[in-house]
Amino acid sequence: MAKLVVEVLDANDLMPKDGHGSASPFVEVEFEGQRKRTSTKPKNLNPSWKEKLVFNIKNPKDLSTQTIEVFVYNDNKHGHHKNFLGKVRISGMSVPSSEEEAMVQRYPLDKRGIFSHVKGDVALKVHALHGDADGFQSTEPVEEVRNVDNEFDDRYYYKGSNERNKKKKKERELRTFYSVGADYGGGGHPPPVFVEGRSDFNKAGPVSSSTTVMQMQAPSQKPEYGVVETRPPLAARMGYWGRDKTASTYDLVEPMNFLYIRVVKAMDLPVMDVSGSLDPYVEVKVGNYKGVTKHFEKNQNPVWNKIFAFSKERLQSSLIEITVKDKDISKDDFVGKITFDVNEVPQRVPPDSPLAPQWYKLLDKKGGLLKQGDIMLAVWMGTQADEAFPDAWHSDAHSVSQQSLNSTRSKVYFSPKLYYLRAHVIAAQDLVPADESRPPDAIVRVELGNQGLTTRPSPMKTINPEWNEELMYVAWEPFDEYIVVSVEDKGKVIGRVLIPLRNVPQRIETAKLPDAKWYPLQSPSWAEDQIEMKKDKFASRVLIRLSIDAGYHVLDESTQFSSDLQPSANQLRKAPVGILEVGILSARNLQPMKAKDGKLTDAYCVAKYGNKWVRTRTLLDNLHPTWNEQYTWEVFDPYTVITIGVFDNCHINGDAKDQRIGKVRIRLSTLETDRVYTHSYPLLVLTPSGLKKNGELHLAIRFTCTAWANMITQYGKPLLPKMHYVQPIHIKHVDLLRHQAMNIVAAKLARAEPPLRTEIVEYMLDVDYHMFSLRRSKANFHRMMSLVSGVQYVCTWFEGICQWKNPITTILVHMLFLILVCYPELILPTIFIYLFVIGLWNYRVRPRNPPHMDARLSQAENANSDELDEEFDTFPTSRQTDTVKMRYDRLRTVAGRVQSVTADVAMQGERILAVLSWRDPRATAIFIIFSLLWAVFLYVTPFQIVALLIGLYVLRHPRFRYKLPPIPVNFFKRLPSRSDSLL
Repeated sequence: MAKLVVEVLDANDLMPKDGHGSASPFVEVEFEGQRKRTSTKPKNLNPSWKEKLVFNIKNPKDLSTQTIEVFVYNDNKHGHHKNFLGKVRISGMSVPSSEEEAMVQRYPLDKRGIFSHVKGDVALKVHALHGDADGFQSTEPVEEVRNVDNEFDDRYYYKGSNERNKKKKKERELRTFYSVGADYGGGGHPPPVFVEGRSDFNKAGPVSSSTTVMQMQAPSQKPEYGVVETRPPLAARMGYWGRDKTASTYDLVEPMNFLYIRVVKAMDLPVMDVSGSLDPYVEVKVGNYKGVTKHFEKNQNPVWNKIFAFSKERLQSSLIEITVKDKDISKDDFVGKITFDVNEVPQRVPPDSPLAPQWYKLLDKKGGLLKQGDIMLAVWMGTQADEAFPDAWHSDAHSVSQQSLNSTRSKVYFSPKLYYLRAHVIAAQDLVPADESRPPDAIVRVELGNQGLTTRPSPMKTINPEWNEELMYVAWEPFDEYIVVSVEDKGKVIGRVLIPLRNVPQRIETAKLPDAKWYPLQSPSWAEDQIEMKKDKFASRVLIRLSIDAGYHVLDESTQFSSDLQPSANQLRKAPVGILEVGILSARNLQPMKAKDGKLTDAYCVAKYGNKWVRTRTLLDNLHPTWNEQYTWEVFDPYTVITIGVFDNCHINGDAKDQRIGKVRIRLSTLETDRVYTHSYPLLVLTPSGLKKNGELHLAIRFTCTAWANMITQYGKPLLPKMHYVQPIHIKHVDLLRHQAMNIVAAKLARAEPPLRTEIVEYMLDVDYHMFSLRRSKANFHRMMSLVSGVQYVCTWFEGICQWKNPITTILVHMLFLILVCYPELILPTIFIYLFVIGLWNYRVRPRNPPHMDARLSQAENANSDELDEEFDTFPTSRQTDTVKMRYDRLRTVAGRVQSVTADVAMQGERILAVLSWRDPRATAIFIIFSLLWAVFLYVTPFQIVALLIGLYVLRHPRFRYKLPPIPVNFFKRLPSRSDSLL
């Protein structure tokens, strides 16, 4: 049987709990309902156990989904009471499969409540054992002890006993998560650990900056896949009295202080070489962090204009050393230096103007003034709101080369402005066939950049063919491309013309199309025959109507989660209705994406809304990166979606593709205005091996409305611009144009510096969203069934009324029915007041968290390996014949069921049409005679009496009901359909 071995080695710097400045700690480990403990080490805050605890693994395949909980307690009063010293929760995903792969790791102890006092860490060595576990040290059983001294603290602690679990099932469960805000960027790095604490009730109280408290109502899916509400110490949440009085509008992130050093230039530097030349560069050193500028050859007055940023939290020295050196082959020569005290550096708060650089005299090694040599510097303390932050060299990227440094910086991008180009190919005249023995079989090919479309062959096989066919393309500013129009005959080009795109007229919002123009064609070798063509009196030409349609919105992403719905023309764009502010705070518990290379993760975020893309800086070798960067967008329509993705930077020391860590999509219409949303979102990625959680992304979001009247009127306006409805684009063009727009955006952003690679843009825009996926088909089917279930619930309730299952409810429904029959003018008011009451009642249980990637709704948790392999297959397929055959047979089975449902729907419709078609003469005769009798009856009888009789008949008591179907149903099922006419 498989075993799990947890070797408890030692602990350091534990919290004193016995009242005498010491503690008697022991470790208790819980796994799959099994609990074992180590021995007690009396009066020792740095105990050493070196004991192995062995647990049975019920199902080794489920180990990656299990968690190992390690508790450290103080053994108080001879084991009858225990004080909590800390806990660690380890994901089973990080457990190695053998003892050889296991490594000793130190885990920081975490709190279990906001009133817990915890410090120190514990050293553990965890691994799985798939053989016999005999020979390991036996462990003493765990005795259930009660801590009287910590009763107040236990109110905020979720204890996993069976009795309390039974009680909690009857109540609404609240969970409190605690994420340790430690940074492992320096020394040894722990494996990916999901640290989670729980509490039964969450009380309002002060929150320390080192611990983030997150509250979540237990969702229907797995808790680790849910959105968790957090309470970070943001200025936007604290209000005036809690915030820093010098804080600016940069209030959705925690302030991070940086020491900025701007090296501008130097003047009149002394010559160091015998040859009389100087190759100067500057070295900036603060503690163990060192940054350098580039060197200039043979220049005594260099200009660097380089900015260095050192994180204040990681400063290891109070001395700033700025040294000018001479680049040499063997050893760089010292030119001069200048030093500053960190405590004397001034503080700069935006929106203050940038600090003016000053000239400083260079000093020699002993501190004396040099005879010549000055350097211009500016040194100040600032935050990430400083305009120097994005372009600065950061101390956490000190190991990156100058060539790769640009790929770690934060940048803002704007995707190109896109337009639709409409080319209406009408006709051609005087074509010269490729083979003079036959008339030309001509087609026209129109190309714009990498986009090329071809008309169908003309039905007129003459030298004056006609096509009358419309082609559409995606154009982009600044319109510096050429439209290439080629006329081909049997694959051979017989004429070509180049049309500058900037000469094509724009059509903004008018139904009138521009006039078509004749364009003279030139032969393929037009450069050589240009003089001869001028001599010709007549030449071939083609009639085309070209227009740039600026009244449309060019879709570069799926309509379901589009981030922009504005038309291309500036004069048609409306004023913004609000402002969206997003604070990208941090990520926690990321998976080591570079574990094969002995590294962790170089994480950065990309956010996309409208045509504005933002990219945070890359934090190197860190599983818990903290960015604290804030960005702002103008909002023109609340029915839009912002997409935020997290990626692993693979271009620092190589040229591999950046890896996906996960992404979050948030619809703005689901956000309340002026409310600050601080939540931790799971980073879920679907891989061929299944659903994988790569960590959590911590965001702060605020949507502010600046024009309430315009935003309210937006709900009554069309979703897309007017041209999409006045002259809609043919459905055959929509998907192709979207794919072309995605390719153009990806190509343009890939040429920026630092580039947004193609794999990033494709993932953010969901390029493969429209590809077939059996998993998505199941998800959409379940979505549809969830809607049908509501109708089914109403039908079941009405059936219960008709069956008198609840006599009191049935009597009340009878009374309501009689009132509405007697007073029919109350029907519509009653319906609308009922809708009003339902909406008002649902307000108290309204969703408080933004929407996120729902793993259960996406059917990602239950997808099998073959479905995922089919979803990630290329197009066309690259799988073996047997696999493709099996999937084809499965698709035929599903299509057969769809075919049966379609046939049933068609059959019912044909029966309705057959009532008056005399296809069954007796049934039609019966129906028309019955209709005549009903017409006479309804004419002489008041409508209220008819409604009353029908209602009482429907609601009659079960004693007056029969189990056989009623007469109208029997008559309808006997009507003929056309199913018997099918082959």
